[in-house]
Amino acid sequence: MAYRIAADLLVLLHFAFILMVLLGGFLVLRHRWFALAHLPAVAWGAAVELCGWTCPLTPWEQALRRLAGDAGYSGGFIEHYLLDLIYPGWLTTHIQVAMGALVIVLNLAIYARVLFRRSRPSEHPP
Repeated sequence: MAYRIAADLLVLLHFAFILMVLLGGFLVLRHRWFALAHLPAVAWGAAVELCGWTCPLTPWEQALRRLAGDAGYSGGFIEHYLLDLIYPGWLTTHIQVAMGALVIVLNLAIYARVLFRRSRPSEHPP
């Protein structure tokens, strides 16, 4: 049971990481310090998608599932709903590359805005 819970928690962590990569730039608009965590996550996420690598969380989760006695992705709520979002059946190499490019373009636009706002002179004198 503990291995299954650990695997489910790892799926949640994986999903949260994906959301951070995709949407974390919006947090940077409000909290610039978040860029210290977000930029490396974006670099890793884009590299995994563009190079076709396997995220190390995936084999770790699969090993935990094997230790729990599971043969595959079947069972509880987390597995049923989140795994299909992280590992959709329609995902191809071309789609992965497009998603990696989208991550880069989206985050470049957000960071350009952050830098533009920072470099613009203040409208209110100190």
